[in-house]
Amino acid sequence: MRNGSMIQPRFRVVRESWCTSCGRCIRECSFGVHTRDSRTNALKADSSKCVDCQRCVVFCPADALYIEENPNRMHPSAMWGEDTRNEIYRQAETGGVLLSSMGSPSGSVPRYFPRLLINASQVTNPSIDPLREPMETLTFIGRGPESIERDRDGKLRDNLPPHLEMKVPVMFAAMSYGAVSLSVHKALAMAAEELGTYWNTGEGGLHRDLYKYGKNTIVQVASGRFGVHADYLMAGAAVEIKIGQGAKPGIGGHLTGAKIKGDIARTRMVPEGIDAISPAPHHDIYSIEDLRQLVSMIKEATDYTKPVIVKVAAVHNIAPIASGIARSGADIIAIDGFRGGTGAAPVRIRDSAGIPLELALAAVDQRLRDEHIRSRVSIIASGSIQSSSDAAKAIALGADAVSIGTAALCALGCHLCAACHTGRCAWGIATQDEELEKRLDPEKGAERLCNLIRAWKREIEEIMGGMGINSIEALRGNRLALRGAGLTQKELDVLGIRHAGE
Repeated sequence: MRNGSMIQPRFRVVRESWCTSCGRCIRECSFGVHTRDSRTNALKADSSKCVDCQRCVVFCPADALYIEENPNRMHPSAMWGEDTRNEIYRQAETGGVLLSSMGSPSGSVPRYFPRLLINASQVTNPSIDPLREPMETLTFIGRGPESIERDRDGKLRDNLPPHLEMKVPVMFAAMSYGAVSLSVHKALAMAAEELGTYWNTGEGGLHRDLYKYGKNTIVQVASGRFGVHADYLMAGAAVEIKIGQGAKPGIGGHLTGAKIKGDIARTRMVPEGIDAISPAPHHDIYSIEDLRQLVSMIKEATDYTKPVIVKVAAVHNIAPIASGIARSGADIIAIDGFRGGTGAAPVRIRDSAGIPLELALAAVDQRLRDEHIRSRVSIIASGSIQSSSDAAKAIALGADAVSIGTAALCALGCHLCAACHTGRCAWGIATQDEELEKRLDPEKGAERLCNLIRAWKREIEEIMGGMGINSIEALRGNRLALRGAGLTQKELDVLGIRHAGE
């Protein structure tokens, strides 16, 4: 057994004969895979340490490296797959809870977005050319007015509660400082300001250098209250109360003491080297009435100038939960689906708890409409939004806007090697190592994020034009424009759509 372990390396590093032995791979690898033999001066690789981050492959000047899956296979079993057996071996060796990063890779629960088809205009309902005709992607999210008021002259009075104005209905999801590097937060903040949208601090507070981006910042209040103080609440454009997240419903947050140092400790307001644990529940929220009190407290603390968001994971009873949140005084509900990413989550929770975003979103929108309270709140959808068409379909299912996390990290260079929890991210994203963090240039990262969202904006305009509509408002909740393919009748009923061909 290799080092006493029954687990074979998942990947194999292959070095071609034309390798120049320049040593670039040693400098680029943050996991210690590549080394130089002290006797022969030849380069060698320890494949057991490889996470397939592709850093060495991308930066090899001779194009002499590639990574492949280990061709060795265990004895086949239809019931006990290799991953299952390796997980048992790992727990038998360590006695620990299995952790992983990013979203669930499970293929047993379908993604519904690829099975939803958008209706296209033809003769009787002509399409719109987005290159020559105006298309409105401007979006406002927040609580609708209780009533329409006019003055003596009949002019409308501005009695609209605080809102968020977005030039494009896509924002950046919550990722905390400490789970990701400061360079990531800087890139997100700069991109949000340039694009006219918003980024979310996550539960780790707001670094002092980023307060200047407050007009495009959503500050988060989680159960641990890390980094939460009066100036922090006033710094953002909105305040989000995090109850749950899609990757780990019912589970709190945990940043290990090894990552709590320097500015991370100061921003979170915790001692260096001490684990920062956000409990699973908010210990002051055990009912909708308790939630109403916290919402009211935050509004009072911010002089009623900030909309309050409540973020929840998509779970089986999400519709009545959302109904309660809408009645709590919250202005926006953020729903995070089953496939949402995170820096670290228990594998069993990640792959088994929660429901897909698409089902939750449609169920919530319909419930709020049935109860005639849909106008009280806006809905933000997140959890594996992978493209502009996913965003458009989510809005058609009932969302006012979407937020992206993993897609944004991919724009910054993430290769989804699912090793975020190690803190050794070779791309400078999910790391607190100063040398590794330097690999991500915030300005270049912001430029890439802006390119991504601008491309999505153009595609959303084309999608709407093809549907014969010219505004996000006309797309929102327009489930008549969607059809399902290969879905059961029950799935179609929950989604509130008809089958393709009908």
